Amino acid sequence: MSAGSKILVVDDESRMRKLVKDFLSKSEYEVIEAEDGNQAVDIFFSEKGIDLVILDVMMPGMDGWEVCREIRKHSQVPIIMLTARSDERDELTGFELGVDEYITKPFSPKILVARVEAIMRRSGNAVSEQIEIGGISVDKVAHTVKVDGKNVDLSFKEFELLEYFMENKGVALSREKILNSVWNYDYFGDARTIDTHVKKLRAKLGDKGSLIQTVWGLGYKFDE
Repeated sequence: MSAGSKILVVDDESRMRKLVKDFLSKSEYEVIEAEDGNQAVDIFFSEKGIDLVILDVMMPGMDGWEVCREIRKHSQVPIIMLTARSDERDELTGFELGVDEYITKPFSPKILVARVEAIMRRSGNAVSEQIEIGGISVDKVAHTVKVDGKNVDLSFKEFELLEYFMENKGVALSREKILNSVWNYDYFGDARTIDTHVKKLRAKLGDKGSLIQTVWGLGYKFDE
């Protein structure tokens, strides 16, 4: 899914946009630039088929959080946030809003491209198409979830988390294992990232949220 995929890069620094664009273009991504939040929102809703958004947090006027909120009202497109601050509260805010990855400046452009490619792979390629347990049905290819036949809207990360839980039915999973498997890189943050996502996922699953069981002192287990 990488070649030709369309990525919106939003940053008020033209040098940063050029750096990101150059590296992504080498990997054959189509890159669209926006220099502020308002322009980003306009482009996102007028340009069809944007596959991923790379979004700077600190921008004059409409900041990255506001842009993220606007996009999330209508779309679950993967979002990578860029920030100059390594603040845990920022990180938790991002995950609350449904951000998929969170990268602190300065960063290696090669690492950014690797994260983009990981998201594209995970959102585009699925081996087995469907998993169904306890009234929850996950379609990996269509990226849809149904609970008792009714569609449930999940963010990209919530979907991946549910898929991971269901694929490991009955297995007690530590927070570290969940982070490394679902976030796909070594995450040096707070385990509350997982707890935040699980809380939101349970709420969206309604009564079926109880299938995600807390394993005290360790993490979680999905079981009927």
